[in-house]
Amino acid sequence: MLRLVDYEMEFSFPVSRIKEGKAEVVVPNLEKFRKDVWDYAPSKAPVFFNPAMNLNRDLAVLVLQAYQRTINGELIISEPLAGCGVRGIRFAKEVEGICEVSLNDINPEAYKMAQHNVELNAVDKVIKLFNMDANLFLSQHDAPHKRFNYIDLDPFGTPIPYLDSAIRALRSGGLLALTATDLAPLCGVYPKVALRKYGGLALRTEYSHEIAIRLLSGCLASAAAKHDIGVNIIFSHKNSHYIRAYALLNQGAKKASLSLQKMGFIMHCFSCFHRETVSGIIPPVKALCDECGSPLKIAGPLWLGKIVDKDFCELVENEASKKRTGEEDRIRKTLTLVKAESDAPPTFFVIDHISDKLNITIPPVSKVIKILEKEGFKTCPTHFHTRGLKTDAPAKTVLEAVKEALKN
Repeated sequence: MLRLVDYEMEFSFPVSRIKEGKAEVVVPNLEKFRKDVWDYAPSKAPVFFNPAMNLNRDLAVLVLQAYQRTINGELIISEPLAGCGVRGIRFAKEVEGICEVSLNDINPEAYKMAQHNVELNAVDKVIKLFNMDANLFLSQHDAPHKRFNYIDLDPFGTPIPYLDSAIRALRSGGLLALTATDLAPLCGVYPKVALRKYGGLALRTEYSHEIAIRLLSGCLASAAAKHDIGVNIIFSHKNSHYIRAYALLNQGAKKASLSLQKMGFIMHCFSCFHRETVSGIIPPVKALCDECGSPLKIAGPLWLGKIVDKDFCELVENEASKKRTGEEDRIRKTLTLVKAESDAPPTFFVIDHISDKLNITIPPVSKVIKILEKEGFKTCPTHFHTRGLKTDAPAKTVLEAVKEALKN
């Protein structure tokens, strides 16, 4: 077995050898590329690798295995932006039913490192490596007999530049995984950038991360509809610096039309926390809040349909119970919360924001939930925010419940 110093001589830049899941890989030694404490080392290294995305990769393994169980067949999968190859190698080693994995990266150093890692993990019979532009790579697989069952787009920033090529390279019934790390535009800091890239206005609210997932999902639905392809979001989640969505794509003009029917807008009042949804792709004329008469702000067009399928989430939970990743507690908590909010309406409330507005002490979220449930409203915590809750209760009822929880 080669020593670490041998790898450093091979790559001409500092490297580390790590273990993640069942994979053991060589990656850039990120500490060597961090000159200041605020430096984002992964973007400065010759090959991109982000150790903070290990939860993302853990969940991707579980979701892909759950998807394989649903189709009960062999998978041909692809990662067009592979980096050092850790995600694709984990798929090859940890997911049953995979017959071929295509890893691509335009960076020659990344291709070289992925090649070493494939050999190191003895998965060269399953994994094919490519060194080309991601869109060119995907376009070479848009013929029906060359398409993939699963494509994983995990870029540094937005996946939008690769979206159209990925849609064309995916088989009908295939699963597309999208990661977006450009949360500033998606969460309303730069709404014009979000409009330009995702085709919808973002809004800076307490539930901006959910808006981000819905903007990404809506952009996917609109792009797929141009090819007469329908979209079904079966799983999604948010972490500190990224959002992630998994979508089943099925060919058919009627399915594409049904997907577009799930598009719409979210209207938000910053004065009284009232929010409402409006279906359709034409911006609503309504401008004032029904509750307090204040101006309404708008987000969209975006996806108003479900962003989690409860049954599929249970399949992922089942897979999680079988695997050991070192992040079991974190994964279990995330899946439990995501599944619980699968039937909840869009948007959520953050108790801290309401308490600040009312100028009162912050009550426990659990007490507010119990009060709302006692009044007959469906209410649950949300994985988007530790102090948040999803409910079908109107905003004024939630505000009253917060006050009552404080009295009790």
